[in-house]
Amino acid sequence: MAREEAHYYGKHGEPRKFDPTFKGPIHNRHCTDVLCCVLFVLVILGYIALGVVAWVHGDPKKVVYPTDSRGQFCGQKGSANENKTILFYFNILKCASPVVLTSLQCPTTQLCVERCPDRFATFINVRSPFRVNRTYWEYYRQFCKPGFNSPRKSAAQVMRDEDCPSMIIPSRPFLRRCFPDFTTRNGILTVANKTTFRDGLGKTRNVTELRDAAKGINHVLDAREVGMKIFEDYTNSWFWILIGLVIAMVLSLVFILLLRFTAGVLFWFVIFAVITVIGYGIWHCYWEYSSLKGKPGSDIPIYDIGFQTDLRVYLQLRQTWLAFMIVLCILELALLLMLIFLRKRISIAIALLREGSKAIGCIMSTLFYPIITFMLLAICICYWAVTAIFLSTSGEGVYKVLAPQSHCKYANTTCNPQIFNTSNVIRLCPGAQCAFAFYGGETVYHKYIFILQICNLFVFLWLVNFAIALGQCTLAGAFASYYWAFKKPADMPSYPLFASFARSLRYHTGSLALGSLILALVQMIRVVLEYLDNKLKGAQNQFAKFLLCCLKCCFWCLEKFIKLLNRNAYIMIAIYGKNFCTSAKEAFFLLMRNVVRVAVLDKVTDFLLFLGKLLIVGGVGVLAFFFFTRRITIVAGEAPSLNYYWVPLATVIFGSYLIAHGFFSVYAMCVDTLFLCFCEDLERNDGSVSKPYFMSPDLHRILCRQEQTVRKANG
Repeated sequence: MAREEAHYYGKHGEPRKFDPTFKGPIHNRHCTDVLCCVLFVLVILGYIALGVVAWVHGDPKKVVYPTDSRGQFCGQKGSANENKTILFYFNILKCASPVVLTSLQCPTTQLCVERCPDRFATFINVRSPFRVNRTYWEYYRQFCKPGFNSPRKSAAQVMRDEDCPSMIIPSRPFLRRCFPDFTTRNGILTVANKTTFRDGLGKTRNVTELRDAAKGINHVLDAREVGMKIFEDYTNSWFWILIGLVIAMVLSLVFILLLRFTAGVLFWFVIFAVITVIGYGIWHCYWEYSSLKGKPGSDIPIYDIGFQTDLRVYLQLRQTWLAFMIVLCILELALLLMLIFLRKRISIAIALLREGSKAIGCIMSTLFYPIITFMLLAICICYWAVTAIFLSTSGEGVYKVLAPQSHCKYANTTCNPQIFNTSNVIRLCPGAQCAFAFYGGETVYHKYIFILQICNLFVFLWLVNFAIALGQCTLAGAFASYYWAFKKPADMPSYPLFASFARSLRYHTGSLALGSLILALVQMIRVVLEYLDNKLKGAQNQFAKFLLCCLKCCFWCLEKFIKLLNRNAYIMIAIYGKNFCTSAKEAFFLLMRNVVRVAVLDKVTDFLLFLGKLLIVGGVGVLAFFFFTRRITIVAGEAPSLNYYWVPLATVIFGSYLIAHGFFSVYAMCVDTLFLCFCEDLERNDGSVSKPYFMSPDLHRILCRQEQTVRKANG
């Protein structure tokens, strides 16, 4: 046995030796990975320069203001369109393509107008010599091209050259663009709040026949209507959403504080509470499934009804509740099996979590450190987004030929609007026009826009990983100060969190930047693989798809491994102050020398913390569900009137998870730090008077007892 242990230790490094002077994180340090620190600073300066270049060449007006077919901004002060703030499409049917919606440019004439049309009329009707009132033509003419009055062109030529729209429809502005005003009120289709209206000849028309003529934009209009309702729901419920998030924060804080005194009881309560809640969910789904039996329309397959904006439609189908019940049954079975196999290890993990609660109780400021990380991440995200937008709007306007004939060879080719009318394109393709397409250019700067966008994304990933690494190293240093204090908390430094943050930023910026750089490179490769996968979706080469899938899987695993390695390396950096590579090697060898303990504690503690998050999020989610659906009679009158109750409900659930994850991430970092310190404590000391353990007696008793049990089981 001794030979096996000697070979095992020799293979994975030598264990730590007893050092009477070691009292926790080293204070006498030197700067580590200086070259990477210099590179990191230079990259940040270059990133700032990239933002300045993007700001100089980009134009915020290209983002704020819509652009007509001549490349002019709608609503820009000092221009001819200063009072024309809304964009009008001649033929909005051509805007139904998802690709067109992404670029917000349609292959049809676009005009800046003061207001959207509020009546229905066709060009043929208003130009008819038999029209009753000339004012219809005067109204219609404001939606034609500037300067167009009463040309001698025939109606066919006007439609071919798109001098005027073929018809105008009552519309409302949305995102500074005119969209037909189709809405549903009490199940009845209306346009501009009316079910009938008069056309240019005074004839009464029905809304349904108008919408039947515009089936191509139904999805666009439905999306606009859903978007407006969601915005209205957020406006009516934002105050209650904030209250729900505050409740989640309070529950997370109380949960962590209770762990200090009732860790065992609380976690067993959480485990059985989660089992009970899932069991109730199974019973409720079965009850709903049974109660819908025999009801008309309840047996319709889900795929037959398609997408519905009102989610309550799905709750009236038996298949929906059957699917919910199957998912919950699988989740319940998996949870029970995990509890059966991990029942002995859970008690060990609870002991470590109890020790973590004591550490957090001594350093309460660590619970609020995620706010600093969040602020750093918010700055990175905002800077990246603004830089990306300004880069995308750099350059001059690019114009392309729009031809009514599909066989025109010049269609979609670039053109110059100043000389277009004198070119051969007009002669070869009658009705063609040179319309604004997008912003770009042919200069050297614009050719490298794509490369600059890649650089912007890569530096963004690097900075995000650095912000997370700084937080992990800071928390690790604070919790290590707690563990290596022989008399807790008397021997702890005055401000352990602030001291750890100062050490990390002053001495180890280069090491944190190096670990973040390695992770950012892997993440960038994954982004490239996702881009290639998106491009190859329509390809027929199965081998290329298989190879790409394997690469994506491999780099996903590699990213997970690097995150785990970096996390433990930052703990060693916080304690000993060595460079990144040395710290990563020592952390890896230390984990390998204690691989049995790692297997016992790693996933079990993660599992218990996940149950805690699940309980908090589930509790807040259930409370929000009963409140927004007015099922709490005491406060039913306070609940806001909503179009979709799932909008604030999903927001509360997602926000509660982020808040709980922020608190529990501190807890997880505390447990990982204490575990590594515990492993080193066992190697350095033997529990004697001359070499006493720094761990608490309860932690030592439980962990060492489990170790003896495992050794006996292995013979």
